[in-house]
Amino acid sequence: MRRTKLAAVLVAAVAAATLAGCATGGGAAGPGSGGDPVPELDPNQQVDIVFESYNLAQAGLWSDVINGLIADFEVEHPNIHVKGQPPQGGGTVGSGTASSVQTQMLAGSPPDVAQLTFDTLDFAVNQLGAQSLDALAGKDAVQANFAGTHPFHPRAATLGDWDGETYGIPYVFSTPILFYNATALAKAGLPADADLSTWPKVAAAAKAVTAATGKPALSVSCSVKGGNWCMQALFRSAGGNVLSQDRKTIEFGTPESVSAVTMLRQLFDDGVLANVDSAGQMESFAKGDVSMQLITSAVQGMYLKSAAAGGWDLRAAPLPAFEGRQAVPTNSGSALFTFSQEPAKQRASWEFIKFMTSDHAYTEISSKIGYLPLRTSLTQDPASLKSWADGNPLLAPNLGQLDRLEPWKSYPGNSYVQADDILAQAVEDSVFYGKDPTPTMAAAQQRVQELIR
Repeated sequence: MRRTKLAAVLVAAVAAATLAGCATGGGAAGPGSGGDPVPELDPNQQVDIVFESYNLAQAGLWSDVINGLIADFEVEHPNIHVKGQPPQGGGTVGSGTASSVQTQMLAGSPPDVAQLTFDTLDFAVNQLGAQSLDALAGKDAVQANFAGTHPFHPRAATLGDWDGETYGIPYVFSTPILFYNATALAKAGLPADADLSTWPKVAAAAKAVTAATGKPALSVSCSVKGGNWCMQALFRSAGGNVLSQDRKTIEFGTPESVSAVTMLRQLFDDGVLANVDSAGQMESFAKGDVSMQLITSAVQGMYLKSAAAGGWDLRAAPLPAFEGRQAVPTNSGSALFTFSQEPAKQRASWEFIKFMTSDHAYTEISSKIGYLPLRTSLTQDPASLKSWADGNPLLAPNLGQLDRLEPWKSYPGNSYVQADDILAQAVEDSVFYGKDPTPTMAAAQQRVQELIR
Protein backbone atom coordinates (compact mmCIF):
# COMPACT_ATOMS: atom_id res chain seq x y z
CA MET A 1 0.00 0.00 0.00
CA ARG A 2 2.79 2.40 0.87
CA ARG A 3 4.44 1.72 -2.49
CA THR A 4 1.17 2.46 -4.30
CA LYS A 5 0.79 5.76 -2.47
CA LEU A 6 4.37 6.74 -3.27
CA ALA A 7 3.80 5.94 -6.93
CA ALA A 8 0.82 8.27 -6.98
CA VAL A 9 2.69 11.06 -5.24
CA LEU A 10 5.71 10.90 -7.53
CA VAL A 11 3.77 10.90 -10.77
CA ALA A 12 1.80 13.93 -9.64
CA ALA A 13 4.90 15.69 -8.42
CA VAL A 14 6.61 15.47 -11.77
CA ALA A 15 3.30 16.11 -13.54
CA ALA A 16 3.82 13.56 -16.28
CA ALA A 17 0.90 13.73 -18.71
CA THR A 18 -0.21 10.46 -20.36
CA LEU A 19 -2.78 11.63 -22.88
CA ALA A 20 -3.47 9.27 -25.78
CA GLY A 21 -5.62 9.52 -28.89
CA CYS A 22 -6.75 12.36 -31.11
CA ALA A 23 -8.06 15.70 -29.89
CA THR A 24 -11.13 17.47 -31.16
CA GLY A 25 -11.20 20.69 -29.19
CA GLY A 26 -10.26 22.90 -32.11
CA GLY A 27 -9.18 26.49 -31.75
CA ALA A 28 -12.30 28.39 -30.80
CA ALA A 29 -11.75 32.10 -30.77
CA GLY A 30 -11.90 33.68 -27.33
CA PRO A 31 -14.72 36.17 -26.67
CA GLY A 32 -12.13 38.88 -26.21
CA SER A 33 -10.54 38.17 -29.58
CA GLY A 34 -12.71 40.72 -31.32
CA GLY A 35 -11.13 43.54 -29.35
CA ASP A 36 -12.60 44.23 -25.92
CA PRO A 37 -11.89 42.08 -22.86
CA VAL A 38 -14.81 40.30 -21.22
CA PRO A 39 -16.64 42.63 -18.78
CA GLU A 40 -16.02 42.79 -15.05
CA LEU A 41 -18.49 40.95 -12.83
CA ASP A 42 -21.15 42.80 -10.89
CA PRO A 43 -20.42 42.20 -7.18
CA ASN A 44 -23.88 40.66 -6.80
CA GLN A 45 -23.49 38.37 -9.82
CA GLN A 46 -23.10 34.78 -8.64
CA VAL A 47 -20.83 32.62 -10.77
CA ASP A 48 -19.84 28.96 -10.41
CA ILE A 49 -16.61 27.67 -11.95
CA VAL A 50 -14.73 24.37 -11.91
CA PHE A 51 -11.00 24.17 -11.23
CA GLU A 52 -9.27 20.94 -12.25
CA SER A 53 -5.90 20.29 -10.63
CA TYR A 54 -3.78 17.18 -10.42
CA ASN A 55 -2.64 18.37 -7.00
CA LEU A 56 -6.20 17.70 -5.79
CA ALA A 57 -5.75 14.00 -6.57
CA GLN A 58 -3.28 13.75 -3.69
CA ALA A 59 -4.51 13.45 -0.14
CA GLY A 60 -2.58 15.36 2.48
CA LEU A 61 -0.06 18.13 1.85
CA TRP A 62 -0.83 19.00 -1.78
CA SER A 63 -4.63 18.91 -1.67
CA ASP A 64 -4.75 20.61 1.74
CA VAL A 65 -2.81 23.61 0.42
CA ILE A 66 -4.86 23.93 -2.79
CA ASN A 67 -8.20 23.53 -1.01
CA GLY A 68 -7.08 26.15 1.49
CA LEU A 69 -6.32 28.58 -1.33
CA ILE A 70 -9.71 27.93 -2.92
CA ALA A 71 -11.34 28.78 0.39
CA ASP A 72 -9.25 31.95 0.67
CA PHE A 73 -10.30 32.98 -2.84
CA GLU A 74 -13.98 32.50 -2.06
CA VAL A 75 -13.66 34.72 1.00
CA GLU A 76 -12.10 37.44 -1.16
CA HIS A 77 -14.62 36.88 -3.99
CA PRO A 78 -17.89 35.88 -2.27
CA ASN A 79 -19.80 35.92 -5.56
CA ILE A 80 -17.50 33.34 -7.24
CA HIS A 81 -17.87 29.72 -6.17
CA VAL A 82 -15.11 27.30 -7.11
CA LYS A 83 -15.53 23.55 -7.32
CA GLY A 84 -12.11 21.93 -7.12
CA GLN A 85 -11.67 18.53 -8.72
CA PRO A 86 -8.85 16.16 -9.74
CA PRO A 87 -8.52 15.01 -13.37
CA GLN A 88 -11.55 12.91 -14.22
CA GLY A 89 -11.62 9.28 -15.22
CA GLY A 90 -9.41 7.74 -12.57
CA GLY A 91 -6.00 6.31 -13.35
CA THR A 92 -2.69 7.29 -11.85
CA VAL A 93 -2.45 10.56 -10.01
CA GLY A 94 -1.08 13.27 -12.28
CA SER A 95 -1.84 11.39 -15.48
CA GLY A 96 -4.35 12.38 -18.09
CA THR A 97 -4.35 16.09 -17.35
CA ALA A 98 -5.09 17.02 -20.96
CA SER A 99 -7.10 13.90 -21.79
CA SER A 100 -9.41 14.68 -18.88
CA VAL A 101 -10.10 18.15 -20.28
CA GLN A 102 -10.60 16.64 -23.73
CA THR A 103 -13.08 14.04 -22.49
CA GLN A 104 -15.13 16.64 -20.63
CA MET A 105 -14.99 18.93 -23.65
CA LEU A 106 -16.46 16.19 -25.82
CA ALA A 107 -19.25 15.90 -23.27
CA GLY A 108 -19.84 19.65 -23.48
CA SER A 109 -18.59 20.63 -20.02
CA PRO A 110 -14.83 21.21 -19.80
CA PRO A 111 -13.43 22.64 -16.56
CA ASP A 112 -13.31 26.42 -16.53
CA VAL A 113 -9.73 26.46 -15.24
CA ALA A 114 -7.32 23.56 -15.67
CA GLN A 115 -3.79 22.93 -14.44
CA LEU A 116 -1.97 21.41 -17.40
CA THR A 117 1.65 20.37 -17.62
CA PHE A 118 3.91 22.34 -19.96
CA ASP A 119 4.40 19.43 -22.35
CA THR A 120 0.73 19.91 -23.34
CA LEU A 121 1.13 23.57 -24.39
CA ASP A 122 1.00 23.00 -28.15
CA PHE A 123 -1.90 20.56 -27.77
CA ALA A 124 -3.85 22.76 -25.32
CA VAL A 125 -3.68 25.79 -27.59
CA ASN A 126 -4.05 24.21 -31.02
CA GLN A 127 -6.34 21.26 -30.28
CA LEU A 128 -8.20 21.83 -27.01
CA GLY A 129 -8.92 25.48 -27.70
CA ALA A 130 -7.47 27.07 -24.58
CA GLN A 131 -8.49 30.72 -24.48
CA SER A 132 -5.97 33.47 -25.13
CA LEU A 133 -5.75 35.33 -21.86
CA ASP A 134 -4.51 38.41 -23.73
CA ALA A 135 -7.79 38.41 -25.65
CA LEU A 136 -9.97 37.52 -22.69
CA ALA A 137 -8.56 39.90 -20.07
CA GLY A 138 -6.54 42.31 -22.19
CA LYS A 139 -2.78 42.20 -22.74
CA ASP A 140 -2.20 45.07 -20.30
CA ALA A 141 -4.07 43.22 -17.55
CA VAL A 142 -2.08 40.04 -18.17
CA GLN A 143 1.20 41.91 -18.03
CA ALA A 144 0.06 43.73 -14.89
CA ASN A 145 -0.54 40.34 -13.29
CA PHE A 146 3.03 39.32 -14.08
CA ALA A 147 4.25 42.58 -12.51
CA GLY A 148 3.25 43.96 -9.11
CA THR A 149 5.22 44.36 -5.91
CA HIS A 150 6.77 40.94 -6.45
CA PRO A 151 6.94 40.35 -10.22
CA PHE A 152 7.32 36.98 -11.91
CA HIS A 153 10.84 35.95 -12.75
CA PRO A 154 11.24 36.92 -16.44
CA ARG A 155 12.20 33.38 -17.48
CA ALA A 156 9.07 32.01 -15.85
CA ALA A 157 6.59 34.58 -17.13
CA THR A 158 6.66 33.50 -20.78
CA LEU A 159 6.42 29.72 -20.33
CA GLY A 160 2.68 29.71 -21.11
CA ASP A 161 3.03 31.88 -24.23
CA TRP A 162 2.27 30.71 -27.76
CA ASP A 163 3.03 32.78 -30.86
CA GLY A 164 3.43 35.94 -28.79
CA GLU A 165 0.19 35.56 -26.80
CA THR A 166 -0.30 34.36 -23.23
CA TYR A 167 -2.54 31.30 -23.01
CA GLY A 168 -1.39 29.93 -19.68
CA ILE A 169 -0.14 31.59 -16.52
CA PRO A 170 2.81 29.56 -15.15
CA TYR A 171 1.66 28.12 -11.85
CA VAL A 172 3.87 25.59 -10.07
CA PHE A 173 7.15 24.08 -11.15
CA SER A 174 10.68 23.22 -10.16
CA THR A 175 14.08 22.79 -11.75
CA PRO A 176 16.07 19.52 -11.42
CA ILE A 177 17.56 19.32 -7.93
CA LEU A 178 20.19 16.88 -6.68
CA PHE A 179 19.00 16.01 -3.18
CA TYR A 180 21.54 14.14 -1.09
CA ASN A 181 21.91 12.49 2.29
CA ALA A 182 24.84 14.33 3.80
CA THR A 183 24.97 11.88 6.70
CA ALA A 184 25.55 8.96 4.33
CA LEU A 185 28.23 10.87 2.47
CA ALA A 186 30.00 11.67 5.74
CA LYS A 187 29.96 8.00 6.72
CA ALA A 188 31.65 7.23 3.40
CA GLY A 189 34.44 9.67 4.22
CA LEU A 190 33.13 12.58 2.14
CA PRO A 191 32.49 16.10 3.39
CA ALA A 192 28.85 16.84 4.17
CA ASP A 193 29.07 19.77 1.74
CA ALA A 194 30.75 17.71 -0.97
CA ASP A 195 31.27 19.32 -4.37
CA LEU A 196 28.64 17.74 -6.62
CA SER A 197 28.75 20.38 -9.34
CA THR A 198 29.69 18.08 -12.24
CA TRP A 199 28.73 14.56 -13.26
CA PRO A 200 32.30 13.25 -12.79
CA LYS A 201 32.23 14.57 -9.21
CA VAL A 202 28.80 13.02 -8.64
CA ALA A 203 30.13 9.72 -10.01
CA ALA A 204 33.14 9.81 -7.68
CA ALA A 205 30.96 10.52 -4.64
CA ALA A 206 28.49 7.81 -5.65
CA LYS A 207 31.31 5.28 -5.99
CA ALA A 208 32.56 6.12 -2.49
CA VAL A 209 29.12 5.72 -0.93
CA THR A 210 28.38 2.56 -2.91
CA ALA A 211 31.65 1.06 -1.73
CA ALA A 212 30.71 1.84 1.87
CA THR A 213 27.11 0.60 1.71
CA GLY A 214 27.18 -2.11 -0.95
CA LYS A 215 24.13 -0.48 -2.62
CA PRO A 216 23.82 1.83 -5.64
CA ALA A 217 24.09 5.31 -4.17
CA LEU A 218 22.40 7.33 -6.91
CA SER A 219 19.03 7.53 -8.64
CA VAL A 220 18.13 9.88 -11.49
CA SER A 221 14.45 10.47 -12.20
CA CYS A 222 15.33 11.65 -15.73
CA SER A 223 16.34 8.10 -16.64
CA VAL A 224 12.91 6.48 -16.25
CA LYS A 225 9.39 7.04 -17.55
CA GLY A 226 7.88 10.25 -16.20
CA GLY A 227 11.22 12.04 -16.14
CA ASN A 228 11.44 13.40 -19.68
CA TRP A 229 11.15 17.02 -18.52
CA CYS A 230 14.36 16.40 -16.58
CA MET A 231 15.96 14.39 -19.40
CA GLN A 232 15.54 17.45 -21.60
CA ALA A 233 17.81 19.29 -19.15
CA LEU A 234 20.49 16.60 -19.49
CA PHE A 235 20.30 16.76 -23.29
CA ARG A 236 20.64 20.55 -23.23
CA SER A 237 23.46 20.41 -20.69
CA ALA A 238 25.37 18.03 -22.96
CA GLY A 239 24.90 20.34 -25.95
CA GLY A 240 21.95 18.47 -27.44
CA ASN A 241 18.20 18.99 -27.58
CA VAL A 242 14.91 17.19 -28.17
CA LEU A 243 13.47 19.50 -30.82
CA SER A 244 14.87 22.04 -33.27
CA GLN A 245 14.17 25.74 -32.90
CA ASP A 246 11.65 25.67 -35.76
CA ARG A 247 9.86 22.71 -34.07
CA LYS A 248 10.20 20.50 -37.13
CA THR A 249 13.13 18.19 -36.36
CA ILE A 250 13.59 15.74 -33.48
CA GLU A 251 17.13 15.94 -32.13
CA PHE A 252 17.50 13.55 -29.19
CA GLY A 253 19.38 11.07 -31.40
CA THR A 254 22.22 13.47 -32.18
CA PRO A 255 25.71 12.69 -30.80
CA GLU A 256 25.44 15.48 -28.20
CA SER A 257 22.12 14.20 -26.86
CA VAL A 258 23.29 10.60 -26.93
CA SER A 259 26.32 11.56 -24.83
CA ALA A 260 23.97 12.35 -21.94
CA VAL A 261 22.45 8.87 -22.19
CA THR A 262 25.89 7.32 -22.43
CA MET A 263 26.91 9.09 -19.22
CA LEU A 264 23.96 7.54 -17.38
CA ARG A 265 24.77 4.15 -18.87
CA GLN A 266 28.32 4.40 -17.52
CA LEU A 267 27.00 5.19 -14.05
CA PHE A 268 24.84 2.07 -14.21
CA ASP A 269 27.68 -0.09 -15.54
CA ASP A 270 29.83 1.19 -12.66
CA GLY A 271 27.21 -0.09 -10.21
CA VAL A 272 26.30 3.28 -8.71
CA LEU A 273 23.01 4.11 -10.54
CA ALA A 274 19.93 2.30 -9.26
CA ASN A 275 17.61 0.66 -11.79
CA VAL A 276 14.35 1.55 -10.08
CA ASP A 277 11.11 3.09 -11.31
CA SER A 278 9.96 6.53 -10.19
CA ALA A 279 8.12 5.36 -7.09
CA GLY A 280 10.97 3.07 -6.08
CA GLN A 281 13.50 5.87 -6.47
CA MET A 282 11.57 8.11 -4.15
CA GLU A 283 10.93 5.42 -1.59
CA SER A 284 14.59 4.36 -1.56
CA PHE A 285 15.82 7.90 -1.03
CA ALA A 286 13.26 8.62 1.69
CA LYS A 287 14.33 5.46 3.53
CA GLY A 288 18.03 6.34 3.21
CA ASP A 289 18.88 3.36 0.98
CA VAL A 290 19.89 5.66 -1.90
CA SER A 291 21.99 8.66 -0.92
CA MET A 292 21.64 10.98 -3.93
CA GLN A 293 18.68 11.64 -6.18
CA LEU A 294 18.08 14.05 -9.08
CA ILE A 295 14.40 14.96 -9.08
CA THR A 296 11.90 17.83 -8.84
CA SER A 297 11.79 19.94 -5.67
CA ALA A 298 8.07 19.17 -5.35
CA VAL A 299 9.07 16.27 -3.07
CA GLN A 300 11.12 18.50 -0.80
CA GLY A 301 8.52 18.73 1.97
CA MET A 302 8.15 14.96 2.12
CA TYR A 303 11.92 14.43 2.11
CA LEU A 304 12.37 16.89 4.96
CA LYS A 305 9.91 14.84 7.02
CA SER A 306 11.69 11.62 6.06
CA ALA A 307 15.07 13.05 7.03
CA ALA A 308 13.75 14.28 10.38
CA ALA A 309 12.17 10.92 11.12
CA GLY A 310 15.26 9.00 10.01
CA GLY A 311 17.76 11.26 11.75
CA TRP A 312 19.75 12.18 8.66
CA ASP A 313 20.79 15.47 7.09
CA LEU A 314 19.01 16.39 3.84
CA ARG A 315 20.86 18.78 1.52
CA ALA A 316 20.47 19.93 -2.08
CA ALA A 317 22.71 20.89 -4.99
CA PRO A 318 21.95 22.25 -8.47
CA LEU A 319 21.76 20.15 -11.63
CA PRO A 320 25.29 18.80 -12.21
CA ALA A 321 27.12 20.00 -15.30
CA PHE A 322 28.94 18.01 -17.96
CA GLU A 323 32.68 18.60 -17.98
CA GLY A 324 33.52 21.84 -19.78
CA ARG A 325 29.87 22.94 -20.09
CA GLN A 326 27.36 24.87 -18.03
CA ALA A 327 24.32 22.99 -16.76
CA VAL A 328 21.06 24.01 -18.46
CA PRO A 329 18.06 23.39 -16.21
CA THR A 330 14.59 22.91 -17.62
CA ASN A 331 11.34 23.24 -15.71
CA SER A 332 8.82 20.69 -14.59
CA GLY A 333 5.28 21.61 -13.68
CA SER A 334 2.28 23.39 -15.04
CA ALA A 335 0.36 26.48 -16.04
CA LEU A 336 -3.27 27.51 -15.52
CA PHE A 337 -5.47 27.68 -18.63
CA THR A 338 -9.12 28.55 -19.09
CA PHE A 339 -11.57 26.75 -21.36
CA SER A 340 -14.65 28.78 -20.40
CA GLN A 341 -16.98 29.87 -23.18
CA GLU A 342 -19.36 32.09 -21.17
CA PRO A 343 -18.15 35.66 -20.51
CA ALA A 344 -19.11 35.61 -16.81
CA LYS A 345 -17.26 32.35 -16.24
CA GLN A 346 -14.30 33.65 -18.24
CA ARG A 347 -14.04 36.72 -16.02
CA ALA A 348 -14.40 34.58 -12.90
CA SER A 349 -11.75 32.20 -14.26
CA TRP A 350 -9.34 35.07 -14.85
CA GLU A 351 -9.90 36.37 -11.31
CA PHE A 352 -9.20 32.89 -9.97
CA ILE A 353 -6.06 32.44 -12.09
CA LYS A 354 -4.76 35.79 -10.83
CA PHE A 355 -5.40 34.76 -7.23
CA MET A 356 -3.74 31.34 -7.62
CA THR A 357 -0.59 33.02 -8.97
CA SER A 358 -0.60 35.87 -6.43
CA ASP A 359 1.84 36.74 -3.67
CA HIS A 360 -0.41 35.00 -1.13
CA ALA A 361 -0.75 31.83 -3.21
CA TYR A 362 3.00 31.47 -3.75
CA THR A 363 3.66 32.11 -0.09
CA GLU A 364 1.44 29.13 0.73
CA ILE A 365 2.52 26.87 -2.14
CA SER A 366 6.26 27.43 -1.77
CA SER A 367 6.53 27.27 2.01
CA LYS A 368 4.26 24.26 2.44
CA ILE A 369 4.91 22.15 -0.68
CA GLY A 370 8.36 23.21 -1.93
CA TYR A 371 7.59 24.48 -5.42
CA LEU A 372 9.52 27.52 -6.59
CA PRO A 373 8.04 30.92 -5.74
CA LEU A 374 7.80 32.28 -9.29
CA ARG A 375 7.51 35.75 -7.75
CA THR A 376 11.06 35.39 -6.55
CA SER A 377 11.39 38.60 -4.52
CA LEU A 378 8.89 37.14 -2.03
CA THR A 379 11.94 35.42 -0.56
CA GLN A 380 13.24 38.87 0.47
CA ASP A 381 9.94 40.07 1.97
CA PRO A 382 9.77 39.75 5.79
CA ALA A 383 5.97 39.64 5.55
CA SER A 384 6.08 36.68 3.19
CA LEU A 385 8.81 34.12 2.50
CA LYS A 386 11.98 35.71 3.87
CA SER A 387 12.08 33.84 7.17
CA TRP A 388 11.21 30.59 5.41
CA ALA A 389 13.85 31.16 2.71
CA ASP A 390 16.51 32.17 5.26
CA GLY A 391 15.87 28.98 7.19
CA ASN A 392 15.69 26.78 4.10
CA PRO A 393 19.07 26.33 2.44
CA LEU A 394 17.48 23.75 0.11
CA LEU A 395 15.77 26.61 -1.74
CA ALA A 396 18.94 28.32 -3.00
CA PRO A 397 19.96 25.81 -5.74
CA ASN A 398 16.42 25.72 -7.13
CA LEU A 399 15.98 29.49 -7.09
CA GLY A 400 19.42 30.13 -8.59
CA GLN A 401 18.71 27.88 -11.57
CA LEU A 402 15.83 30.10 -12.69
CA ASP A 403 18.37 32.50 -14.18
CA ARG A 404 19.50 29.80 -16.65
CA LEU A 405 16.13 28.16 -17.17
CA GLU A 406 15.09 26.85 -20.57
CA PRO A 407 11.50 25.66 -21.18
CA TRP A 408 10.27 22.10 -21.03
CA LYS A 409 9.46 21.69 -24.72
CA SER A 410 6.15 20.35 -25.98
CA TYR A 411 6.12 18.26 -29.14
CA PRO A 412 3.95 19.43 -32.05
CA GLY A 413 0.76 17.62 -32.98
CA ASN A 414 -1.51 15.15 -31.25
CA SER A 415 1.06 12.42 -30.56
CA TYR A 416 3.17 14.14 -27.93
CA VAL A 417 2.46 11.45 -25.33
CA GLN A 418 3.55 8.69 -27.69
CA ALA A 419 6.66 10.73 -28.49
CA ASP A 420 7.55 10.97 -24.82
CA ASP A 421 6.89 7.26 -24.29
CA ILE A 422 9.18 6.33 -27.18
CA LEU A 423 11.94 8.56 -25.80
CA ALA A 424 11.57 7.23 -22.25
CA GLN A 425 11.72 3.62 -23.43
CA ALA A 426 14.80 4.32 -25.53
CA VAL A 427 16.55 5.94 -22.57
CA GLU A 428 15.69 3.06 -20.23
CA ASP A 429 16.78 0.45 -22.79
CA SER A 430 20.06 2.28 -23.35
CA VAL A 431 20.86 2.92 -19.69
CA PHE A 432 19.61 -0.21 -17.94
CA TYR A 433 18.98 -3.00 -20.44
CA GLY A 434 22.14 -3.32 -22.47
CA LYS A 435 21.08 -1.61 -25.70
CA ASP A 436 23.71 0.43 -27.54
CA PRO A 437 22.71 4.06 -26.92
CA THR A 438 23.71 5.37 -30.37
CA PRO A 439 21.48 3.20 -32.61
CA THR A 440 18.75 2.96 -29.95
CA MET A 441 18.38 6.71 -29.64
CA ALA A 442 18.68 7.20 -33.41
CA ALA A 443 15.86 4.71 -34.02
CA ALA A 444 13.68 6.41 -31.42
CA GLN A 445 14.39 9.77 -33.00
CA GLN A 446 13.25 8.47 -36.39
CA ARG A 447 10.03 7.02 -34.94
CA VAL A 448 9.14 10.31 -33.26
CA GLN A 449 10.04 12.27 -36.38
CA GLU A 450 7.47 10.24 -38.28
CA LEU A 451 4.86 10.94 -35.59
CA ILE A 452 5.14 14.72 -35.80
CA ARG A 453 5.08 15.00 -39.60
